[in-house]
This record gives sequence, C-alpha cells and structure tokens, in this order.
Amino acid sequence: MIDYKEITKQISTILQIKNEEGLNEIVALLQQRIPHYSWIGIYVVDNDMLHLGPWAGPQATEHVIIPIGRGICGSAAKTGTTEIIPDVQADERYLSCFFSTRSEIVVPIKYNCTIKGEIDIDSNQKNAFTKQDKAFLENIADMLGPHIHKL
Repeated sequence: MIDYKEITKQISTILQIKNEEGLNEIVALLQQRIPHYSWIGIYVVDNDMLHLGPWAGPQATEHVIIPIGRGICGSAAKTGTTEIIPDVQADERYLSCFFSTRSEIVVPIKYNCTIKGEIDIDSNQKNAFTKQDKAFLENIADMLGPHIHKL
C-alpha cells in the first residue's frame, strides 16, 4: 500500500533545500515510491512555453519544450486545471513520448495565482490515476509553487 502521507512528509523535508537539486530528489522519490508512476517530469513555464526541468524515468522524452495550449501538458498549463487521461491512445491531444505509456496526469503548479509549471506523470497502466492521486499531486503542486518561480 502506498503511504501518500509519508511521501508528502518526505517531500516537505526535501523542499527545505529550496533548489533544483531538491526537485530532482522529489521526482526520483515519486518514481521510486509509487509503482504506477513510470515517468515523472516537472515542466516550468517560460514565455508561453513549457520547458522540461527535473525528471525521472527510464529515458528522456523528446518533448522538452511544449507550447502552452498544445498537447495534454499545454492544455493543463493553459486552463490551470488538472488533466487525468485514463487512456492516452483515446485522446487526440496526446503527444506520444513513450510507446509504453497508457495513461497520464498533468497537475499545474501555481504561485501567486499564476501558472509557473506543472507535474507531468505517465503510467504504463490504463486508468492508473485515481482521485487519491489527484488530491496528492495537487497538494504536492501547491508545495512546489514557491520553489518553481525561483528556477
């Protein structure tokens, strides 16, 4: 069973570092501790573009810069709303990164009412993301907000 409260405590401790090294630790922790999170990335908004920052997974994605409004990541950044895609193959907005990806969740990171970035997570399972994942990741995004604007 996944202990989301314990992971949240660990992330809070890591954030005391307050730099990009801390964000690298966070994406690695999420990938290691939550089995259905196969790839995790933090994108940062800069001039209407999303730029990939720290990530953890088996390989890099080719989508290191995504225009706001394009794909699922760009859509979440434009609307400021969490996107949960149970089956990426059924969503025409999906920008294919990995053949193995079956579902995705994208959570905007806000600071002072402005979208500063987002957490993007892929899973190799269809329907992988639950309401519990959404609440957990939205809480983590709130915790990251003050740190993303400093990158």
